[in-house]
Amino acid sequence: MNTQVLYQHNYVPYSGKPSIAIAQSKEGTYFPGCRIENISYPLNIDAAQSALFCCLSEGYQPKTLFVSNSDNKLIHFWEEEYDVVLESLGEGSLADFDFEQIMLDSSTNIAPTLDNLLNSAVVEESNFPVSALLETDLGYISGVNIECSAWNMGLCAERVAISKALTYGAKKLKSMHIHSRKGEFSSPCGACRQVIMEHMPNRQIHLHHADHSESIHFSNDLLPYSFSSIALSNK
Repeated sequence: MNTQVLYQHNYVPYSGKPSIAIAQSKEGTYFPGCRIENISYPLNIDAAQSALFCCLSEGYQPKTLFVSNSDNKLIHFWEEEYDVVLESLGEGSLADFDFEQIMLDSSTNIAPTLDNLLNSAVVEESNFPVSALLETDLGYISGVNIECSAWNMGLCAERVAISKALTYGAKKLKSMHIHSRKGEFSSPCGACRQVIMEHMPNRQIHLHHADHSESIHFSNDLLPYSFSSIALSNK
């Protein structure tokens, strides 16, 4: 995939300002990131955050961060947070990157995969790992919750999975499976429900609970009065 194609995977219907980032792991593996917006603006996912969390969620440690917009003030937070080297990507660059293939095929055994993914969660603060498997037209794409020193800059497993799916070019987000090994009931937080509603309206959300039971809900039922406004209609 070249960077021009990656620009096309941005979801920026409100600002119209795409940006991309690429995280290179210490092992030399590349992970892409795109800007993923939400109608509730504070829930936007920055391209650098998307790339770094894709890398971390796959069990790698980032070393270098290539960015298209080095003026973004958030870039320097990520630079310090993960001690990465910043490199610039020219806007409209056609540079090719051999991105790590993260898709799992349709034969994936859901429950044990969710359980194994919990070991990749970055949860030094909460010690509450959560995993997600997002079913897409490309296959299953995983997510785990990732915490960092500024708590508001972390992401839940559900949003990590969605940002990865859109960045890699998934066109259809079909269903999602969510699991935690702790707590009485595995359920997405309000912020995740808002993001899920934007990208997965009326889709099935499978909740795999700590006691190994499962419940299935539709996204519309999980957040029946999600925020929307014609004043913020897609451009």
